[in-house]
Amino acid sequence: MEDLDQTFIQAPEHRADSNSIPNQPEEIPVIDLSRLNDPEDIQNVISEIGDACETWGFFQVINHGVPCDTRKRVEETVKIFFDLPMEEKIKVKRDEVNPAGYHDGEHTKNVRDWKEIFDFFLQDPTIVPATPEPEDTDKRELTNQWPQHPADFREICQEYAREVEKLAFKILELISISLGLPGDLLSGYFQEQTSILRFNHYPPCPNPELALGVGRHKDGGALTVLAQDSVGGLQVGRRSDGEWIPVKPIPDALIINIGNCMQVWTNDKYWSAEHRVVVNTSKERFSVPFFFFPSHETNIEPLEELLSEENPPCYKKCNWGKFFVSRNRSDFKKLEVEDIQIDHFKA
Repeated sequence: MEDLDQTFIQAPEHRADSNSIPNQPEEIPVIDLSRLNDPEDIQNVISEIGDACETWGFFQVINHGVPCDTRKRVEETVKIFFDLPMEEKIKVKRDEVNPAGYHDGEHTKNVRDWKEIFDFFLQDPTIVPATPEPEDTDKRELTNQWPQHPADFREICQEYAREVEKLAFKILELISISLGLPGDLLSGYFQEQTSILRFNHYPPCPNPELALGVGRHKDGGALTVLAQDSVGGLQVGRRSDGEWIPVKPIPDALIINIGNCMQVWTNDKYWSAEHRVVVNTSKERFSVPFFFFPSHETNIEPLEELLSEENPPCYKKCNWGKFFVSRNRSDFKKLEVEDIQIDHFKA
């Protein structure tokens, strides 16, 4: 077996240990969204979503409305792209000028992840501040890079992204209602969102006990909608005790997890869960996360409607655009959508 490059090796305390996972682990909730068509069941679904956000920060949805054939097409296209020779993939490799595209050097908590990725912005092109300073009005146009092969790559990817975005807005509405708030309260923060669709490819790893596909992290945005294949590997840190619980692949299901923005908005009622991806020696794995980000001008702070003398704000106000750009500031070399720390928002 070949030696693993040192840049991939996790500290001993962060390596995946199969012995730490219970033999019959508890599973994150699975919620059937078709029940929303039954007027007598709507409130039950909303309550289940609220409970999942509070207890886990993760849940799976079935009968979610994203067409299965659209998802199948994008999964097939992703595999075709990652199977291309490296000389083809690096033609759309991200750099100082282009923050979106192909990348094989992603790091989480300063340790290299065992994966390769392709990112694109949902809105193409997108204008965001080039620096976090308010007095600097310079703007940078961020455009996507699209490979020549497969020929329908862009069309298929954008079609899937539009479908998942619709689901993200629906989940956002249900979460808002679960908090006792108007369903459209949060949607106004996403009118010019710079959300990202990402394709992950995790090749077989010679030493899976030493490396991780993605190191432990919390997502920085509001929501993530994830399609994973049948291989599995995603693990969630249980809120009650931090135990790593595997997320069981369910055919055609999509995984929803809330990010740091939602935890801040709800003043810690809802939980941005730490999660990671383990790898194996024999099977490659693919996943497609959609990172649902607010508009850059949005200020992230606890919602006034949820605060009281008994529940004072735990977080200070933070402008999402300035924070996101400063977090990824090195001339946009590192478009790191993972590992945006919740501590940054702390009051």
